Amino acid sequence: MTRAFLRESEPPHFSIVLMGMGEPLANYDNVMKAVRFFHDDHGLKLPMSRITISTAGLIPAMRRLAAEPLFPNLCISLTGVTDETRDRLMPINRKYPIREIMDVVRDLPPQRQKRVMFECVMIKGVTDSAEDARELSRLLAGMNVKVNLIPLNPADEIPFERADDDTILRFHKILLDSGIATFIRKNRGNDVCGACGQLKKKISLGFEQTTPAAPKRNGIF
Repeated sequence: MTRAFLRESEPPHFSIVLMGMGEPLANYDNVMKAVRFFHDDHGLKLPMSRITISTAGLIPAMRRLAAEPLFPNLCISLTGVTDETRDRLMPINRKYPIREIMDVVRDLPPQRQKRVMFECVMIKGVTDSAEDARELSRLLAGMNVKVNLIPLNPADEIPFERADDDTILRFHKILLDSGIATFIRKNRGNDVCGACGQLKKKISLGFEQTTPAAPKRNGIF
């Protein structure tokens, strides 16, 4: 879509999220060039509040983004809330640990902190304990950020299980009671193996196998 398709008096009614195609901040210059185009009056004229960059936590690029005159929403995939857990689930944590991520966000002015959301995947017996919730509350104390709890989407290749609803709600309540704006993501596409984390092929004994076929919508699985 380009600005030519919108009436001058009509504000955009869509949002753009840069994620799921690799680490956006590893392609920093091109990503920010796109963000500036999306926002510019001669581009899509999209408010910065409708543009989101997702990152696994590349500290140098995050610091660079913090110094930009324009600051989009920033979504940080925390997944686990301790270095021990995150080291195992997201090896990038060994280079850029949780404490350094928190330092970057804590240094942001309040108006920019409001644009930051931390994402935690709810994995049964791994990331979903009450102690994990209390630890996350401690990490985010004093910051004006949000949290998105994402129930794990199960798949044959993933050696983990989804946390049950009661456990997720307990985690949610602990954060809310700590004054942290917290949301639970609604799952979509699980029934056709099209949810986040399920869109992949399986390779077994040299033969390519696919997940159960999903109906095509506009040419996209």
